[in-house]
Amino acid sequence: MASTSQNADGIIAGINVTPMVDITLVLLIIFIVTAKIIVTPAVPLDLPRASQSEEIQVVFSVIVPATGPTLVNGEPMATDEALLLLAGKAVGQDPEVRAVINADGAVPHRRIIHTLDLLKTAGIAKVAFGALPPDEGNR
Repeated sequence: MASTSQNADGIIAGINVTPMVDITLVLLIIFIVTAKIIVTPAVPLDLPRASQSEEIQVVFSVIVPATGPTLVNGEPMATDEALLLLAGKAVGQDPEVRAVINADGAVPHRRIIHTLDLLKTAGIAKVAFGALPPDEGNR
């Protein structure tokens, strides 16, 4: 341990750097731990991949308008059971089916989460959200 020493005039001849090193190491550990938390996303996303292959990807289209019933592949769904039935059929035909949800901006969040829960219950694991590209003039 380094210690400070004073001469007869009262001048400090040495500086104790041990507390500064301790604080620096503690800060380094805090930064390392928080960096790992910041890097991991809170919600895992399954983003679509671009490919040049000729393989056809099956898409299960779900449109959630602000008013009116949910549309599945263009057909209105009167009940949740009808949506579950069609989603189950789509999974039966292709287990790798991808659902694309196009929701109006005025739709309540709980309605979107409910739709996601229905799709997951039916066995659809890959979900994407449709969005319009930003206007070039608004940048």
